[in-house]
Amino acid sequence: MTQLQQPIKFAYWVPNVSGGLVVSNIEQRTDWSYDYNVRLAQAAENNGFEYALTQIRFTAGYGAENQHESVSFSHALLAKTEKLKVIAAILPGPWKPALAAKQLATIDYLTQGRIAINVVSGWFRGEFDAIGEEWPEHDERYVRSEEFIRTLKGIWTTDNYSFDGKYYQFQNYTLKPKPLQKPHIEVFQGGSSRAARDMASRVSDWYFTNGNTVEEIQKQVEDIRAKAKANNHQVKIGVNAFIIARDTEEEAKAVLQEIIDKANTEAVNAFGDATREAGAASPEQEGNWAKSTFEDLVQYNDGFKTNLIGTPQQIAERIVALKNVGVDLILSGFLHFIEEVEYFGEKVLPLVRQLELQQEKEVEIQAKSA
Repeated sequence: MTQLQQPIKFAYWVPNVSGGLVVSNIEQRTDWSYDYNVRLAQAAENNGFEYALTQIRFTAGYGAENQHESVSFSHALLAKTEKLKVIAAILPGPWKPALAAKQLATIDYLTQGRIAINVVSGWFRGEFDAIGEEWPEHDERYVRSEEFIRTLKGIWTTDNYSFDGKYYQFQNYTLKPKPLQKPHIEVFQGGSSRAARDMASRVSDWYFTNGNTVEEIQKQVEDIRAKAKANNHQVKIGVNAFIIARDTEEEAKAVLQEIIDKANTEAVNAFGDATREAGAASPEQEGNWAKSTFEDLVQYNDGFKTNLIGTPQQIAERIVALKNVGVDLILSGFLHFIEEVEYFGEKVLPLVRQLELQQEKEVEIQAKSA
């Protein structure tokens, strides 16, 4: 089945940190508690979401005063769901591959193969300084992440595993039991820079990029797919989007405007300063947040730029346009999570599936007449 024949997948950001998904003083009927997150996870899996992504923060800041740890929180959500796959964000540095491999293999066993990992190379220097972790420069962080992923996959698939890297070393190490998922637990990674794309094209199963226009996303997809092909590797693409679906376009745009009008200016500017250690720190100055405006930074991962803001029909059409340039998954954020996930499942998702089916039929007709 080709990428265009596969239904596009949906994931959501787990609000396991306080403050929701926008740095704004607007009301957000979203909560970081376990009880709320269990109800959200159950609503999401009943409304067509296949994945959830937990966030990792070690320190407070930018509206996120409280943060639950990602791996244990992911396991707790998996215990209360049946189909949902939860992606735990992990930072090389605080985590070593031996610990991450063991933790995730155990959770995979306990949840019948529903855990995944998002390797976060690091964007917030203050966090690393606070916990006494080394902060390599931008491209070097991706060297470390690549070794982290290579060793995870090696441990999960090989007995007597040995590796002699710059950051990690193993000697005849055997992990038992291995994960249930074969060939191994799915590995996601984030980024927008050349170093991020290069790493994904060699070792990652999935590549998450910040929100952007269809044209800009297409450039990244083409670059990463060409590089992956040269490496005899395949990578799937996920794009961040903050979704505001309302009955009318005017309502949706008014919500966006209110989020921006009520932005926490001090927190957004502080977040902007911190992100310069990420995107703008890449040699080409093209990583995450390198070209983000104040309005973009109000939503952590440039989710407004993807423009999934409007009526269910407009959003469904834009989702299919992203799929047509090679996007496999939409990583979604919402203002009022549970109620908006339910609205999405009821009003937007059926239209997406309808458009996909329509497109598939058109392709078949063209193929027959060719």
